[in-house]
Order: sequence, then C-alpha cells, then structure tokens
Amino acid sequence: MTEGDGMATVELRFSALPEHVRTARLVAAAVARRAGVDEAVLDEVRLAVGEACSRAVGLHVSNGVSAPVRVALTEEEKKFSIEVGDEAPRAVSGRATDGDGAGDALSGDESGAEAEDEMGLAVISGLVDDVEVTSDEAGGVIRMSWPTADASAPS
Repeated sequence: MTEGDGMATVELRFSALPEHVRTARLVAAAVARRAGVDEAVLDEVRLAVGEACSRAVGLHVSNGVSAPVRVALTEEEKKFSIEVGDEAPRAVSGRATDGDGAGDALSGDESGAEAEDEMGLAVISGLVDDVEVTSDEAGGVIRMSWPTADASAPS
C-alpha cells in the first residue's frame, strides 16, 4: 500500500487470465469495506470490478497482449475509487460512432467481441453512478468511484 497526499492506494497487477478476476474482486471488496464503503453497495463494487477485469482480460487475450491487467484501489477523503487498466490498443479514428450501421460490415468475430464489450460497459454503468471510460492507442482505463462513510462519524 502506498500513501501520499492523504490517499491510500492498493495496486494489483495480474496476468490476463480469467481465474485471476475472482481474486481482484475479493481484494476490491475487502479494501472497499476497509475504506468505509457502505455494506449495501459492496456487492455492486464486486460485480463492477469483476466485469471491468473480465473485460480487460478479454481485450488482452483477443489482442495478444502479454502485459498484466492493472487495478488501483484508492481511498480518498470522501470516496473510494477503482481504476482498471488494460494495454489493448484501440482504433481511435475511422470508427463508425454515429449509429448509421456503417460499423456492421465487421467480421462476425469482431462484431461479437465489440457487442460483448459494449454489454460489459453497460453492466458497469448500471452498477456504478460515477464511472468514466477512456481509451486510446495504448489501452484503456475504467474509473469507478463510490462515496465512503464520513471519517468523523463514530464507528
């Protein structure tokens, strides 16, 4: 655990294998509980981290990336945040994003993988109120955060 500027951070790196996703989920739930995330939302934390890590593993496998998946769990003053990062390159230009069906000419494998990716992001968005997804040629990051109990409140 590293501490600086009043923030405590736990960092995980794991090989892009599905069996490691469960470990990341368990660690995230334990750190979230310790950070003061409400017990009622710990299942959402577990599910969101599992979905984000599964997505990163899938992207690494389908793109032949051997680098580890990165997870950073950060306890801030009034929130707990998680970043799940991958190193799978994304096409930044030339993508059909206007919904006119121009992207439908992809091969079956590509369109299936893209649909699965979109479904994973939809699940995460449904579980987490504060979520941000970014990606570029070097990979992507999903940032999620949850409020924590006020540090001055009695335990």
